[in-house]
Amino acid sequence: MKFPRASGILLHPTSLPSPFGIGDLGAEAYRFVDWLDAAGQTYWQVLPLSPTGYGDSPYAGRSAFAGNPLLISLEQLVEAGLLASSDMADAPGFPRGRVDFDKVRGFKTPLLQRAAANFETHAAPGQRADLARFCAENATWLDDFALAMALKDAHHDQPWYEWPANIRNRQSDALARWQERLAAEIATFKFVQWIFFKQWLALKRYANSRGVRIIGDIPIFVSLDSADVWAHTRLFHFDQDLQPTVVSGVPPDYFSETGQLWGHPLYRWDVLAKEGYAWWIERFQMAFTQADVARIDHFRGFYNYWEVPAGETTAVKGRWVYGPGADLFHAVNAALGEVAIIAEDLGDFDEASRAGLERLMAEFGYPGMKILQFAFASDAHDHFLPHNFTPDWVVYTGTHDNDTSVGWYQGTSTEKERAYARQYMHTDAADIAGDLIRLGWASVAQTAITTAQDLLRLDHEARMNTPSTVGPPNWCWRLLPGALTPELAGWLRELTRVYGREGD
Repeated sequence: MKFPRASGILLHPTSLPSPFGIGDLGAEAYRFVDWLDAAGQTYWQVLPLSPTGYGDSPYAGRSAFAGNPLLISLEQLVEAGLLASSDMADAPGFPRGRVDFDKVRGFKTPLLQRAAANFETHAAPGQRADLARFCAENATWLDDFALAMALKDAHHDQPWYEWPANIRNRQSDALARWQERLAAEIATFKFVQWIFFKQWLALKRYANSRGVRIIGDIPIFVSLDSADVWAHTRLFHFDQDLQPTVVSGVPPDYFSETGQLWGHPLYRWDVLAKEGYAWWIERFQMAFTQADVARIDHFRGFYNYWEVPAGETTAVKGRWVYGPGADLFHAVNAALGEVAIIAEDLGDFDEASRAGLERLMAEFGYPGMKILQFAFASDAHDHFLPHNFTPDWVVYTGTHDNDTSVGWYQGTSTEKERAYARQYMHTDAADIAGDLIRLGWASVAQTAITTAQDLLRLDHEARMNTPSTVGPPNWCWRLLPGALTPELAGWLRELTRVYGREGD
């Protein structure tokens, strides 16, 4: 699919301002869309919208389909008559500019349960019909998700693979008993998902009406402790005791002598192929319900991926295994039509793997990613330098996994990189983030994206995530109210006009 020459901003909704400790889908999200429109931007890129699990990472979701309840706007629930303003009167003091996920969960979860109870008592017939329709249309994932989350609560947040054998193995009589016992809790989880999708899809429609398209994010792997894995163990490499036999990772490289052991269960692509890739097609269908474009994290895994025997403590003793390649995407196109995908193709490659991945991307017209912070480590032949790439790329100043551009220049980079960056851009680096934004916008890449942190010229303290680390401050950064000013929108709009990125 051909992408227009356009640009946008990467900002996860959790990073928006709000009075309740975490960004949500309420008024500030609509104001951000208005700001993007005023700034002449075509794209709002987000991270995965799924409910977070371990470490509060959106890339460690409890479902590949469900939405994150913490993003639900409480103020919209008041407007809908499902909560009273007084319900929020005892809100705790939340930190300014950071998300305290435990505090937010402790505050919002009981209110969402209260809203569900109010709905059960007072909902109009039309609202009940709308909820029933949502549940029926999404039953293939929603039934398993709601049951899994209710069971998780009932078992003190234990992962599913530590539950009693009869429900771990999904014995039908045991599941039926628990469904009856947890009927109210299951209904609440379904209600919360209905609310999430009502709010998110309304926001997406508003964005689209203002000429702003959403770029979503699909992690290639799913968490072991997710509803998807529990419901579909046949699609993953497990032994007879439902323990993984192989797990995900990346091999040793320049950055790590032992590689990275991610630990996700790996797909049985042979089984998926026999089933016509139905689970993946449904996953893509959900991705393109939530967003207009989907970035796939670790896209290379569809070509080849690093398989590590379960039980290893590092990723050293692994091997490369071929993924489904073009077969999967032919099946997706046959089911959904041509889809707009950005392939995250970063990392170290041998020559054969790089060539194979690029053939796969070229066959379907999926652009890869160029990170400008990576461009100055070698010389004029570096493939991240703008004079070396062609239009079919998405150029970023940095991503959620990089330091901010100011942080990169001040500390993460080497003196050699800093000197070459100054020379290449003919700058004194007094506004290094602005220099990199201009470099990306001026490039031939069809799509240019910068982070909100870079747009605001923020330093290392605003970094969103540091790979291979878990917990705060990862994923915690938030915009301060009013930070995105009309003056900044005007600056970006003019830059966008000068370099012809006004979109369609």
